[in-house]
Amino acid sequence: MLNVDAGGGDRLALAVLAQYRMTTTEQMHLLIAPEVRIEQTRRRLAKLRDEGLIERITLPQAGRTRVWFATQYGVQVASEWPELREVQPPRLIGDRTAARLRVGHALTVTETGLAFLQDARGRGDVCAPLDWIPEVYHPLGSGEAVIPDALLYYRRSKQNGASWSMLRAFVEVDRATMGPERLAAKLTAYARLYEYIPTPAPGTRRAMEQPPEENWRRRYPLFPRLLFVLDGTGPAGINNRIHALQATARKLVPAPFTQQVRILMAPLTDLLRDGPSAPVWHTVHDPDHTISWMD
Repeated sequence: MLNVDAGGGDRLALAVLAQYRMTTTEQMHLLIAPEVRIEQTRRRLAKLRDEGLIERITLPQAGRTRVWFATQYGVQVASEWPELREVQPPRLIGDRTAARLRVGHALTVTETGLAFLQDARGRGDVCAPLDWIPEVYHPLGSGEAVIPDALLYYRRSKQNGASWSMLRAFVEVDRATMGPERLAAKLTAYARLYEYIPTPAPGTRRAMEQPPEENWRRRYPLFPRLLFVLDGTGPAGINNRIHALQATARKLVPAPFTQQVRILMAPLTDLLRDGPSAPVWHTVHDPDHTISWMD
């Protein structure tokens, strides 16, 4: 029998790797056990590797940083747990070459999620490690889908601490590997998701008292906020991408979507420096105006 402590750190570490795709040793430590010495996290990861549940690659260009990911066996074990049953399993897990080719984007997505998690801890809000869910599939029909880099669940405390509000966000992490126009095209895909109503299967009849509704309403009480996190380029490049998103929102996206859904953009460097809750987010209606993503 595997020596996995079902109620503790081993299970959480494997769940995080199965869900996040990849983390460095330091990222994993900050995600699951920042209150203990990092040596304990290293030993935990080494044990899970010995059991065949996770594997690693080493990045020589980054001070021989170790990057961890779940094996196919590890994903199979974790997928049976209730907390991961609705998580889309990662592709090509266990393949070191595939892991090496995906590592840049995957670690940036993890770093973004960690920023939200640490910010929540400091504010007294609730955002657990598994509240950051990469690559959640949202169908658009005809085989098309919107798959955000991550779906964020975040429970915000009120000023008096007596009541809470639940926030959700689709997060797109852009590392400037595509042009501004292709990035902005993602905005039109989310607008389609906002309006998408599935076609009933042939031979089925909809009850008269049930009007057709958008597919996203089956999962969310409100359409999640849309956050674009920008990295991989300098201030001029980030400014170009912000204005491309603004132009798309103004010219190509139906007004009800931009009026009802909060669409924000921020440089990753600002998130890491000031925290995601700081007023570092540019609004799609006025890119020169910045607010908190919670506003």
